[in-house]
Amino acid sequence: MQPCLLDPRPYFADLPDPRRETRNNLHSLQDILMIVLCAVLSGVEDWVGMEAFAEEKVAWLRGGLGLSLSNGIPSHDTLSEVMGRIDPVAFRAAFTTWATTALPRLAGEQVCIDGKTLRGSREGTNPAVHLVSAFAGQARWVLAQQAVAEKSNEITAIPDLLTLLDLQGAIVSIDAMGCQKAIAQTIIEAGADYVLALKDNHPTLCEDVQLWLDTEIARGRLPVQETIEKAHGRIKIRRYALSRHLDWLDAKPHWAGLQAVGRVESTRIIGEDVSTECRYFLCSLINTASPPRSVATGASKTSSIEFWMCNLAKMPVGHGATTPTKTWRSSAAWP
Repeated sequence: MQPCLLDPRPYFADLPDPRRETRNNLHSLQDILMIVLCAVLSGVEDWVGMEAFAEEKVAWLRGGLGLSLSNGIPSHDTLSEVMGRIDPVAFRAAFTTWATTALPRLAGEQVCIDGKTLRGSREGTNPAVHLVSAFAGQARWVLAQQAVAEKSNEITAIPDLLTLLDLQGAIVSIDAMGCQKAIAQTIIEAGADYVLALKDNHPTLCEDVQLWLDTEIARGRLPVQETIEKAHGRIKIRRYALSRHLDWLDAKPHWAGLQAVGRVESTRIIGEDVSTECRYFLCSLINTASPPRSVATGASKTSSIEFWMCNLAKMPVGHGATTPTKTWRSSAAWP
C-alpha cells in the first residue's frame, strides 16, 4: 500500500507558537511550517536553501497552498530560529499523526526498526543525537522517530517508538539490539509479528539456535530457498532456511509468540574474492498469505539485516530435503 499524503495544515494547526505576541512577529507559524515542510520534502537540507526554495515557489505557496505570506518570505534566520524553539514533543505528535494518516493501515506491511546517529549533531560536550526510526519497507515511508535519551540506548527507546504506531497485522523486524523479551512481548500485544536478529547479546540462545539450524541443514532435514543476484560486477547468493520445530528449545516459553527460528547464509563473490556470512533470527510468523519477499530492518538503503519470508503456508518443514528454489534478480528490480 502506497502512502497518500493529506493536507498537513489541519494536523499542525494547534501547534503552540513559541514566540511572544509582539509586532515583530511578521510571519505566521503556519507559513513557516509549510515552507520548511515543503522544502524538506523537496530535498532541501539547509535553511538558506529553504529560503531560496520559498522565493522560487512563492506563487505556488500562495496560490496552491493558500499561504498568506503577508510580509513576504521569511529569512533563513527566521526559519531556523522559530523551528528551533518549537516544542519537539508537540511537533513530533502532530507530525506522527499526519504521517500515519497517510498510511492508515500497517496490516501486511513490513515495519523496520533501526537506530542511527545524526551526523554533525554533536556540539561541544553534548553527545550526538541518536534516533530510532520506524520505516515501512513496502511503502518506503518513515512512520515515526524516537530520540534515545542520554546515558540510555535503543532498548529503552524502541518500546516508546512502538507505542506510537498501530501495528495490527504488521511484521516488525529489528536488529540484534532490539532482540529482547520485553520488546517481543510488546509487539505481540500490539497484534503484530516479529523477526528479530539473534546475536551474541544472547550467547546461550544464539549458540543453541545456530547449532540446531546448522545441523538440520547439513543433514538435509530443512528446506532451503536460494536467491542469486548479479549487479555491479558482483554476485550475491542467499540461502534461507526456517524451522518451526522448537520442542528442544528451553527458552521458547520466555519469548512471547515465538514460533520459528531462521538462518540466512549470504555469499558475496567479487572476482576471485568470496565471503560468506550466516545470520540467525527469531520469528513469530507461522503462516502468511503473502508471496515470498525480503524483510529488512533499517531505513531505506541502510538496512542491517535481511530475512526471506516464504509463503509459510506452503513451506515444508519435514525431514526430507527439498530442491533449492533459485530466483534471479537484477538490482533494477528492487524498489
